[in-house]
Amino acid sequence: MTKRRHIDVLSDSTGETAERVLRAALLQFPRGEVEIRRHARVRTRERVDPILKQVGADDALLIFSVVSPELSAYIHQKTVDLRIEAVDVIGGVIGKLHAFLGDDPVHSPGALVPLSAEYFRRIEAVEFTVRSDAGREPENLAKADVVLIGLPRTSKTPVAMVLAQRGLKVASLTLKPGKALPAELDLVTAGRVVGLTIGVDSLTALRQAQLAKLGMPADPRVRVHVEQEIRAAEAVFAKHPSWATVDMTGRSVDDTAAIILEHLSGAKSS
Repeated sequence: MTKRRHIDVLSDSTGETAERVLRAALLQFPRGEVEIRRHARVRTRERVDPILKQVGADDALLIFSVVSPELSAYIHQKTVDLRIEAVDVIGGVIGKLHAFLGDDPVHSPGALVPLSAEYFRRIEAVEFTVRSDAGREPENLAKADVVLIGLPRTSKTPVAMVLAQRGLKVASLTLKPGKALPAELDLVTAGRVVGLTIGVDSLTALRQAQLAKLGMPADPRVRVHVEQEIRAAEAVFAKHPSWATVDMTGRSVDDTAAIILEHLSGAKSS
């Protein structure tokens, strides 16, 4: 069995960016048992020292994101002295941008992005997507940049929120056997409709996990119901060959969102 290890994320801001990069990389190591410890708003040597001491004692890996050149240099030197494996996730990028742009960085931890039209567009997209989730306000279908359609538990809502944070207005519909699609869907350009599919084994496992969370025993009939639902969904998608489809089986939400963005970009240029 793989030994459980520690990875410490140290940041002079919230640490969210560094941890997000780390978690994305960890997806490539599904068998690794890792505990992530985040240390936010670390801006002095006095705060750094006990953290590095613990990292060294646990033989942990350090991921750090510090914009202060003095503090960054201090951490680099201390990790060498303590023989700590460390990754600077922002220092190298800042250095390259400094050389490329010929400008000096402001070295401001957690520097805020100024409020702009783009910012407000994304806020509006998120609000629209929340209102239009799971078939609510069907009149929004024609206003959406993309409509997601799929069976329950195919990650429609998480994918929709990732797209909304990119500024897209997303509406979603849940396929249910015997339930007709809303008439408003006919007003949506086919290139803006994406069906989310999933394999029988994966959806069965998700449904059984849902039962377990509710404190209910596993139900052997779930697989039969899932097979029927998937056949019904496949029949719907077959009737609409112009809709794009993405198989969610074993695919992350971010990966699915990237595929949909690529599809939408291609649809606009064609």
